[in-house]
Amino acid sequence: MGFMTPDLPDVDRETWRTLPRAARLQVVTRHWVEHGFGTPSVAYLVYVIKIAVYVAAPAAIISLTPGLGGLGQIGHWWTQPIVYQKVVVFTLLFEVLGLGCGSGPLTGRFWPPIGGFLYWLRPNTIRLPPWPGKVPFTSGDTRTVVDVVLYAIVVVSGAWALVSPGYGGPVTGSGDVGLINPARVAPVIVALAVLGLRDKTIFLAARAEHYWLKLFVFFFPFTDQIAAFKIIMLALWWGAATSKLNHHFPYVVAAMISNNALLRSRIFDRFKHMLYRDPLNDLRPSWLPTFLAHVGGTTAEFLVPGLLVFVADGQAWSWPLIGFMVLFHLNIISNFPMGVPLEWNVFFIFSLFYLFGHYGSIHATDLQSPLLLAILVFALAVVPIVGNIFPQQVSFLPAMRYYAGNWATSVWCFRANAEDTIEANVVKSSALTVKQLARLYDPATAEMTTDMGAAFRSMHTHGRALNGLLPRAVENETCYSVREGELVAGSLVGWNFGEGHLHNEQLLAAVQRRCHFGEGDVRIIVVEGQPIHTQRQWYRIVDAKTGLIEQGYVKVADMLSRQPWPEPGDQFPVYLTAHHTRTAPR
Repeated sequence: MGFMTPDLPDVDRETWRTLPRAARLQVVTRHWVEHGFGTPSVAYLVYVIKIAVYVAAPAAIISLTPGLGGLGQIGHWWTQPIVYQKVVVFTLLFEVLGLGCGSGPLTGRFWPPIGGFLYWLRPNTIRLPPWPGKVPFTSGDTRTVVDVVLYAIVVVSGAWALVSPGYGGPVTGSGDVGLINPARVAPVIVALAVLGLRDKTIFLAARAEHYWLKLFVFFFPFTDQIAAFKIIMLALWWGAATSKLNHHFPYVVAAMISNNALLRSRIFDRFKHMLYRDPLNDLRPSWLPTFLAHVGGTTAEFLVPGLLVFVADGQAWSWPLIGFMVLFHLNIISNFPMGVPLEWNVFFIFSLFYLFGHYGSIHATDLQSPLLLAILVFALAVVPIVGNIFPQQVSFLPAMRYYAGNWATSVWCFRANAEDTIEANVVKSSALTVKQLARLYDPATAEMTTDMGAAFRSMHTHGRALNGLLPRAVENETCYSVREGELVAGSLVGWNFGEGHLHNEQLLAAVQRRCHFGEGDVRIIVVEGQPIHTQRQWYRIVDAKTGLIEQGYVKVADMLSRQPWPEPGDQFPVYLTAHHTRTAPR
């Protein structure tokens, strides 16, 4: 593998597209076992540089706060109360600008490597309101000058808070410079909320379930702030751990380790083979990723943060627990997971030292404000519970169903020149992924790299379901280019991070209003996340012109019994709840 070139299967790329999709999936998923996505080495260097920028930039900006003493004095002022607040604001800005998770080649974003502000500052791009027709002034799917102004307010007011001086005088009694005046974050809170009602994409991209929520905490006394920050961190850990109590997570762990940038040498091939029952013929996870998932992952993420928050906080023996969780997040970073939530994990590491190290004497139980407690209960308990029971209604992000292999997803099936029609008629910040790759390499390499994205999806349980449902959507798959819905969303809405509700029939309808496809030109298969109380996942097959073709559910057990490629003659079991009599186009 070269520094700039991807590591792809050794096949004839010119004839690659003539192979049946099942045969191609066999090749790329077996290749994934040893090589992962095959990302060029330069991409990992870019991500490392981006992490360095994420660490250095806020340090430099915060050092300009009057009274702190400059960057050379960081060892003395990094624990001041205003510092954590400003790191929260900076991280929200970093994410909402499109620089954080969902950026770069590991999210199918090659050139430009980000969407974000390149997209959301442009009128006439697609926006996706969460409740169109129900919330006044949110109908439609076209970004207007109003949306651009709201987005600009979020960015500018966030920057205004970031450079603000301390307010209110010392709060720790040790000569600190005070806190951010909460009036400075009020415009961010309001503008992002209003903007989110008009475009859920930006609200989710800001990682509002974490950073936006923490802005509310700025309005309360310092002790309540530290206690609340700790409660939020605990909820994020426990929410993630709860989401991993499923059959999907071992598949995530196996695929993620296979893609680990630190395990690219051939000497690790034997270890990677151990992640699967058979590295050639049975790519279901072995006992090893199952153990790592549910003991090294789920159990540890429940147990250690619980001890840290309720038992050891402020005690000398809290430091081994802090150290364990630092290693936990460093391990996630080292895997460079698809979606690359790298800065998120760096933020957690800083929070461990700041909240549980330096401010260990302030406990989560020290929270005094009933209003703040009510806000936290709603955001950290009510919303996640509803989201886990009704995943079709709530994004996996506020539901805190994080990287556990259980989220809504889709595939888009394009016939003939449908992708060219989108390129010509939809205002975007970037070309569709396959077009980006064709400009960087060549069309044949672009198609094979796109199929490596399909390999990633197929290595997960829901990928098995999508592959099995494809014959129900189109009769002759050779007439179609089958693309990951997440990659389609990256180009069409400016951000993608595993959120299937950004590339379901709502986005399809927005595209159809711009492109006017005929019946059968574009069809999508949508699979919702699994509710926590049942072993079923609901699906829909939708045509761009004629609408719903069928809907029903599939059973998780049927996904677990299959390989990441469709076997000849195997018909994936479905349970219909609605069906419209239409023949699949040939």
